[in-house]
Amino acid sequence: MTSFRKYAAFVLICSAPVAFAAAANAAEQYTIDPAHTFPRFEVSHFGFSTHRGQFNTTAGKLVLDRAAKTGSIEITVQTASVGTGDPRLETELRSEKFFNVEKFPLMTFKSKNVKFNGDVPASADGELTLLGVTRPLTLAITQVKCGTHPLNKKDDCGAEVTGNLKRSDFGMKTFIPMVGDDIILRIQVEAWKD
Repeated sequence: MTSFRKYAAFVLICSAPVAFAAAANAAEQYTIDPAHTFPRFEVSHFGFSTHRGQFNTTAGKLVLDRAAKTGSIEITVQTASVGTGDPRLETELRSEKFFNVEKFPLMTFKSKNVKFNGDVPASADGELTLLGVTRPLTLAITQVKCGTHPLNKKDDCGAEVTGNLKRSDFGMKTFIPMVGDDIILRIQVEAWKD
């Protein structure tokens, strides 16, 4: 009986680092798929219509730990990639009046506080940096789906992300209030598991 106890203790001591390593590696890392991730914005245009645009170049990383119900997000957007369907407007948006892409080529969102609803992410409290100004921003996360992609058989996660901000909070005040201050964000996201 004594030898059995010594053996059991030996097994526990040897397996403890393995169990700890497995727990430490529970977080899954994902790389943003730039071909299927497009931050879009909506803004009132003189009250006559809602104008929409998107950014066409996005990169970043996601980390999800479903067991611990934690996660982090780091997204970088190239501001010069703004698109609206109107080349003249795009030139205006790239100018100093709006995104000032020469001086501020990147916009970033970083969050170390992803909140879960059950076993799926539901929101992310983080910080948006735009025009050199950093402000808190909360993004809602819905329609989360993770699984094997049917075409390339890789592990993929996707979601719809929404948020609201005032552009004046970042110093972008051109044409307010004729062109709205309130911005609605709608972001489609897909990311491949590393």
